[in-house]
Amino acid sequence: MRVSLISSAIVASLVGYGSTIALLLAAAAALGATPAQSASWVLAICLAKGLTSGFLSIYTKVPMVLAWSTPGLALLAASEGVTMPEAVGAFLLAAGLIVLTGAWGPLGRLVQRIPDGIAAGMLAGVLLPFCLPLTQALKTLPLLVLPMVAVFTLVRLRNPAFAVLAALAMGIGLAFLMGEAALPALTLSLPQLTFILPEFQASILLGLGVPLYLVTMASQNLPGFAVLRAAGYTPAVRPALLATGGASLLSAFAGAHTISMAAITAAICLGDDTHPDKAQRWKVGIAYAGVWLILGCFSPLIIPIIAALPPALIAALVGLALLGPLMGAATGAFAHTEQRFAGLVTLVTTASSVSFFGIGAAFWGLLAGLVVFGLERLKKTP
Repeated sequence: MRVSLISSAIVASLVGYGSTIALLLAAAAALGATPAQSASWVLAICLAKGLTSGFLSIYTKVPMVLAWSTPGLALLAASEGVTMPEAVGAFLLAAGLIVLTGAWGPLGRLVQRIPDGIAAGMLAGVLLPFCLPLTQALKTLPLLVLPMVAVFTLVRLRNPAFAVLAALAMGIGLAFLMGEAALPALTLSLPQLTFILPEFQASILLGLGVPLYLVTMASQNLPGFAVLRAAGYTPAVRPALLATGGASLLSAFAGAHTISMAAITAAICLGDDTHPDKAQRWKVGIAYAGVWLILGCFSPLIIPIIAALPPALIAALVGLALLGPLMGAATGAFAHTEQRFAGLVTLVTTASSVSFFGIGAAFWGLLAGLVVFGLERLKKTP
């Protein structure tokens, strides 16, 4: 186990954790999670990511670096009127569909047949409402948020992967120095998993569970496999889907949403700096697993600090973290000429955050885009 393997795993883990932990806590708050349920969510998903990354890396001898679904968190944070038990039911459906995709080829092919522009439009519509409050946060706390934006912009020019982490460090430091946040009473206690009995509501399964599955597949798993291919590996797609889906099924009962393949953080672990021998690079998955287990165990110390930060700082951090994914999704939505209008309809409908019959906007955006795309194809048919 080379030192470079451990250092790459630490950097990748801190980038993934630090850039989106605020969004996870925002999603938990939107679902009405108690402090115990929020802590359980963090611990469960850290355990799921760590153990599954280590298992898959050892089993496949490929560096299988996993992530939690960031677009899925944005989808959850935008939900209204959904309780934690109902959300757990949606988590179970999404995880079950991922397992089914790995076990049954036709379902995976059906997902892949969704036009890229429409899938990207749905993702962009989910992310856009979380990027817009960035300007309002800048107006609310300019002396705090402006340095964060400046650090983010400057670091991004040099190393985009560290930009959000640098902004987080700047924001936390300034918040406590300026008196905008007070250090909470911290106790070193072991985190605990909290069992949540799921509730299954048809409208929430359709409006939250299905979109969560789709954005996890389209925006995380597929790019994650592509990153591995670009690094010269042949990803074990079926074992990865079965393992991540199975782990997500188990962790859902503790309040955690789906885990998936990583793309940005995986790229940190796949270069020559991690290990000069590509055949030995899979060992980074073991180090990565260890770091995530440590992060899960220290969640009782980390969560209170994040929760003590002012809302404007959290809004700014979430907005900065999602600018990159939004840029990629918006580019994909308009990349294909024949799909542009359908992608736009999907984006606008999803970004409206308006639900009908208790079903969320992401589902209606996807449906509207598919209908428009089908009508345009029908018109062109001679």
